[in-house]
Amino acid sequence: MVLTISPLLADLTATLNRLGALLKVDVGDLIRIGGRLLIIWALAWLAQHLVRLLAARIEAACDDGDPTTTTDDEKRGQTLSQLLRAVGRVVVVAVALLLTINVFVDIGPLLAGAGILGLAVSFGAQSLVKDVISGFFILVENQFRVGDVIEAGGKTGLVERMSLRLVMLRDNGGALHMVPNGSITTVSNFTRGWSRAVVDVGIAYEDDLDRAIAVLRDEARAFAADPDWSARLAGAPEVLGVDQLADSAVVVRTLLRTQPGQHWMVAREFRRRVKVRFDSETIETPYQKRKVQVTVHAGEPSEAAIQPADGGAV
Repeated sequence: MVLTISPLLADLTATLNRLGALLKVDVGDLIRIGGRLLIIWALAWLAQHLVRLLAARIEAACDDGDPTTTTDDEKRGQTLSQLLRAVGRVVVVAVALLLTINVFVDIGPLLAGAGILGLAVSFGAQSLVKDVISGFFILVENQFRVGDVIEAGGKTGLVERMSLRLVMLRDNGGALHMVPNGSITTVSNFTRGWSRAVVDVGIAYEDDLDRAIAVLRDEARAFAADPDWSARLAGAPEVLGVDQLADSAVVVRTLLRTQPGQHWMVAREFRRRVKVRFDSETIETPYQKRKVQVTVHAGEPSEAAIQPADGGAV
């Protein structure tokens, strides 16, 4: 083993001597510099690994073990873990770079100059500072989290990612919107705490209104008793009664309080059940009828009116 390592050490020493002569640096200093750089970046890798472990631990602590539903704690855990990964990566790399530069030159004067430069840049980066401050308060106040459906900055969609600078929203068409936090003045959260499905059903003026409302309430009770859908509800459905007298129908409104984010699916299923039940009960679901005006002229048609377009004989 000694005979095998000795030539390698000799080659390494010769290489270091040539490199030191080329850079006009003592070999001992070169070894010390290399050792310090190795330690700095090894510690940076270890810090980054610890950040990832801490982020994973936060997600695991908030996980309830049910993959079919995402609770509020799980959403908040995912939000905090994403932010921790993003901020931790930037901080670790920035500190490692500063320490690396400090190995070769004293960074004290550089930091003082950077402070003056940062003050000058801050005047031109007011929007960025505004985004970061707004993002900080959004996270502290827990206005929304990853997995929520919100309307912010004129865009509506599912929150896929958050940072101190912006929020990423995925709309129903698949487009990913980047909304800076500084442009968010009002947030509408559709999935916080509980949601509500509002279902309006039109009933023809010719039908028995009281009978139709009774059928609608009976179907609402059956829907709430269905074990496949009762878990998505957060209370008994309420058939409020006549909401408006429209041009072609009497509109009856039903409110269904649901678990967060379930109101769209619940509304679709309830409308389908109402349509099937109304068909079986021969209750008409009206539709808009167009009025067509027909003018009939009495008397013999003129000769010009029956003349073919090509001028041929009739």
